[in-house]
Order: sequence, then C-alpha cells, then structure tokens
Amino acid sequence: MADAPRPHGPGTTPSTLRDRTRQAMRAEVSAVAFRLFAEQGFDKTTVDQIAAEAGLSRATFFRYFGTKEDVVLGNLEDLGREIAAAFAARPADERPWDSLLRAFDVLAQVNADDPDRSLAFVRMLSDTPSLKARHWEKQQAWRDLLVPEVSRRLGADPADAEDTRARALVASALACAEVATDAWKACDGKTPYSVLIDRTMGALTA
Repeated sequence: MADAPRPHGPGTTPSTLRDRTRQAMRAEVSAVAFRLFAEQGFDKTTVDQIAAEAGLSRATFFRYFGTKEDVVLGNLEDLGREIAAAFAARPADERPWDSLLRAFDVLAQVNADDPDRSLAFVRMLSDTPSLKARHWEKQQAWRDLLVPEVSRRLGADPADAEDTRARALVASALACAEVATDAWKACDGKTPYSVLIDRTMGALTA
C-alpha cells in the first residue's frame, strides 16, 4: 500500500536534539538511497554505495539503519501508529468500518504531499519481491495495532479468539487499501488515492 518514507509526520516529530539530528541524518541517507534505487534498481544498489554517496562509513550507515530494506520501510511502524491513533480519535458512535476508512486519510495525505515519491515507492515495491515480502511482514504490525482498537469500539475482548469481527474488519480494510494502492499505481496517480480508497471500501457497504 502507498506509504512512502518521509522525514516525519504527525506523532513522529523528534522531541530532543539528538532525535532531531538522527531523524535529519536518516532523511538525508534515505534521499540518497532513493536516488540510487531510481537510477539502478534496489537489488543492484549496495549499502556501500549508499554510504559512500551519503559521505558515511558502512559502520555509520548501520547505526541508522539495520538493513538496506529499512531505508525504504523503516518508518512503517510510525505510520501504523498514526493510522491507529487516527482511528482512536474518530467519534465513538461511528461505525468501525467508517472509522477505518477515515483512518486511512493518513495514507492519502502522505501520497498527496509528494505523489511522485510515493508512486516511485509503490513501483519499487512491486518490482522487488524481497522488499514486497518485507513490507507485508511489517504491515502485520498495523493489524496488531488496529485490532484492539476495533475490538474496543465493538465492546469485544481482543483476546477472545472466537470473536473474529475485529480481525475480519481490519483484514478487509487493509486488503482494500492494497487494492486502492494498486489502482493508484495503475493510473499513475491521476485519480487521487483518497478517491480510490473511498471507492474501494465503499464497495463493501454498497
């Protein structure tokens, strides 16, 4: 789904000078890496190349990123927390499905802020199986964040394995977000992601 890395966003603003310095360095290295990925592909770009272009040693690179994949996907945890927070902030009497839809406004805003970068990110995921697999793994954390929130909205116990409602709603919403992302990529961003996610999730309530 469309969620290109960005310097920071709501809920992720660094709070200390050290955090801000680290965030700035990560953003600088990410910009260098994305340029190299665009020029020669993700798989053909090495950590050593990224570090050299960013003026860092290999060891310093790994102080900021655990893997090359983390340069691309490292902010997904923060993005998932933003989506969960957006859901939790919705009116308590709103249908959970409608709240999930509006929580994905976070993704729509990321894409609207820098559509070219977001589209490049989505295309790179599509063209790189290893990245796509890692992306899917990381997004399972979104499910783990959202299910308890949806369960509370339903008045259910998140630990009740027999109550599948929250898990079904979250899994369906994430699948819809993926469908909307694929459509957004296919039309080269001509139709806004916000329109596509509304249309996709709306199809299940028509």
